[in-house]
Amino acid sequence: MKMLSGLARVGSRLHKMVVALPLLALFAGQVKAQAVPPLDSIPSQAELDKAITALDAALFDAYNRCDLEKFASFFVDGVEFYHDQGGVTLGREKLTESVKKNICGKTTRELVPGTLQVYYMKGYGAIEMGVHRFHHPGHEDTEGVGEGRFIHLWQYKDGAWKITRVMSYDHHTAGK
Repeated sequence: MKMLSGLARVGSRLHKMVVALPLLALFAGQVKAQAVPPLDSIPSQAELDKAITALDAALFDAYNRCDLEKFASFFVDGVEFYHDQGGVTLGREKLTESVKKNICGKTTRELVPGTLQVYYMKGYGAIEMGVHRFHHPGHEDTEGVGEGRFIHLWQYKDGAWKITRVMSYDHHTAGK
């Protein structure tokens, strides 16, 4: 009887582990996706620059690889995206669908070195501004490299950094 009782305890622990593992994996994925400190623990402009630069790199890594689930995780549900050539896109779902339809497999983005500017927004987050280039892999001889300016409004809320507003403008052919 002791052996059956011991097996029942082992089985119970195994069941708890099987239930807990997906939750642990989910938590670990969130930590990895947002390995950036909270707004109130960023002590300097240099650290804010570092945090937003890391978020920008992670956002556009997902964009370039067409990891739409990860890409979408960087935006609030009610994101507003203003594009000088594409107009206004409202909502994370519509933005993600637009990227799937117009970007995936067609365009990659790179930040132009030295153009990133970050500004602290007390009690909210940060404004990120810069210039980026868009490449068309396999078609750059016919489509060329595009360039544009952007502004991202990052909010730190509920333990995560998310973009609430995007302005993407001044799109033109990049100079050589």
